[in-house]
Amino acid sequence: MEVTREDVLRCAALAHLSLHDDEIEPMREAMARMLTHAASLDELPLDQVEPMLAGMGRPLPRREDVPGDTFTQAQALRNAPEQDRGFFVVPKVL
Repeated sequence: MEVTREDVLRCAALAHLSLHDDEIEPMREAMARMLTHAASLDELPLDQVEPMLAGMGRPLPRREDVPGDTFTQAQALRNAPEQDRGFFVVPKVL
């Protein structure tokens, strides 16, 4: 699948990544390989394969619910792009 330099820069912007000029071409090639591989999955003969609705009939592993170390409010907000009065600021959904 063809991936352009602009495609790489657009994906990097959406992921909030900054790429140097020497990183763009290797990223373009890697993205093209991944998309080509994903497209090849469309060719698999899956007509006779039953959909899987559960994880092989095995119960999910369980563990004790034991509280552990937690972040302080300051630690949690340290890398927040925007905060207000001790809370994360996120875009409105509705």
